[in-house]
Amino acid sequence: MATEPKAAARPLSPFMLGQYYRFQLTSVLSFLHRLTGLALALGSVFLAAWLLSAAAGPQAYARFETCARGPLGLVLLLGWSWALMYHLCNGIRHLVWDAGWAFELKNVYRGGWIVVGVSLLLTAAVWTVAAL
Repeated sequence: MATEPKAAARPLSPFMLGQYYRFQLTSVLSFLHRLTGLALALGSVFLAAWLLSAAAGPQAYARFETCARGPLGLVLLLGWSWALMYHLCNGIRHLVWDAGWAFELKNVYRGGWIVVGVSLLLTAAVWTVAAL
């Protein structure tokens, strides 16, 4: 008589966040990379609108500028500029990985925090220069 093999201990599905699964920096940064890529694609529509308004003449450009300088426009521009800086920095991080470097867990986390910090600093620098 054949016996059935014992069921292997299998990991639980992370269907209940907080109880079985805890967020990790690596997964959050990966998700952010995808979101910032999407934000950059959507922000290209804003960039195209800016160029089209400039080509349409001074009145169209003045209307666009009024919207862009309003509170919502500034928040969108700030978010888009941070998304650009984050996506750029994280892309460089991925190039480092493609070269076969920094795969140790402590270096992965260190690189992640560097990406977050540098992207914030670059965003602040761009807005500081733009304000001058």
